[in-house]
Amino acid sequence: MVIATSIAGREVEVGILGTGINAKASVVGEIIADGEFYDYDAKYIKSGSQTIVPADIPERIVKKIQSYALDIFRAINGSGLSRVDFFVTEKGDILFNEINTVPGFTAISMYSMMWDASGVNREELIELLLGGN
Repeated sequence: MVIATSIAGREVEVGILGTGINAKASVVGEIIADGEFYDYDAKYIKSGSQTIVPADIPERIVKKIQSYALDIFRAINGSGLSRVDFFVTEKGDILFNEINTVPGFTAISMYSMMWDASGVNREELIELLLGGN
């Protein structure tokens, strides 16, 4: 096992919605932190952090990230929603960071922004999560 002490790369995220083989992945979003880390201050206090949805990355990398995210979601037997976070290095390596099984759902949360950019607005997303058609 290799444990990285630091990673030089872009922080990207993808939303997952559904269950099992029927789960779907959203577009990929990117966080650009106002500071060295995307911590509480960078997210909620400083005004310079940016979210870019969809992320400006090559389509071949987007497809890999979406595929990896779905594999990870299915590996934990996920159901409903999750957000899967990765780092993408300058060489194009994709490194899994974490899976968030209860992602934020506020006006500034990436999960709903990524689904909106994928063609599912917030109201539709809530209906889908509640089991509506």
